[in-house]
Amino acid sequence: MRLHDLFASKAEMVLILELIRGGELFDFIAEKEALSEEEAIEFLEQILRGVEYMHARRVAHFDLKPENIMLLEKDVPKPQIKIIDFGLAQKLEDGVTFKSLCGTPQYIAPEVINYEPLSAATDMWSIGVITYILLSGLSPFQGETDAETLANVVAGAYEFEERCFGETSDAAKDFIRQLLLKEPGQRMTAAECLVHPWIKPLSRKQAANRSRSSINMKSFRKFNARRKWKLSYNMVSACNRLCRMRLLCHRSKEDEDLRCCESDQEADASHPATLLRRRRSSCS
Repeated sequence: MRLHDLFASKAEMVLILELIRGGELFDFIAEKEALSEEEAIEFLEQILRGVEYMHARRVAHFDLKPENIMLLEKDVPKPQIKIIDFGLAQKLEDGVTFKSLCGTPQYIAPEVINYEPLSAATDMWSIGVITYILLSGLSPFQGETDAETLANVVAGAYEFEERCFGETSDAAKDFIRQLLLKEPGQRMTAAECLVHPWIKPLSRKQAANRSRSSINMKSFRKFNARRKWKLSYNMVSACNRLCRMRLLCHRSKEDEDLRCCESDQEADASHPATLLRRRRSSCS
């Protein structure tokens, strides 16, 4: 989000940020009755152009996921995409290796888990996962636990289930396959994605196929509902942890104050002037 201004004092810091009214892209799509592949591509093409812009300037996002893809406005004929949250983003430099273990399990690439050098191709894996979810309402590598999810990612274990991909075009599946490749160098770049036949049809037949094909809205709504529930659960858990930490810090401060008080009393009791007063009192 664009930072317009900043005001800081000893007590607080106030950030004046850009107002993004449209909410998350996935929430917007979940409200629709139906969505063709052609309509989905309009959003995906915007995401790809944003990523292409970043990569051309040697910036990698490293945290692309539905929560970080927003709409500036949603009550307009053609909503505009806004990619946010560059907290994990890095400026890529020649001859400098960057590694990280940060990210969300179901969206991160195998090289993140294996702690191998990261690149712009790491973002392209995430684009492949997002596209898979958008078309089917399924997460390609989601397991019962985070450990199982990470194992599926490393193995590259995914498939196009007929129950959710029955209405998906072959071009769309090929697009996903060209991104969910374990070897980073083999994945399509953002620029290559933009000229893939699914995004830019080479014939009327290809264009007709993607117009007739549609995303699985029933499955997609279920996925989005689970995703929102998990986000809410994580938010409540984080708030609870912060409250517990605050309580522990408060108790720790009370204990420290008590120890300081007892220490002061002991020091005062052993002070020569105190001992002298006690001897005078006992003599009298």
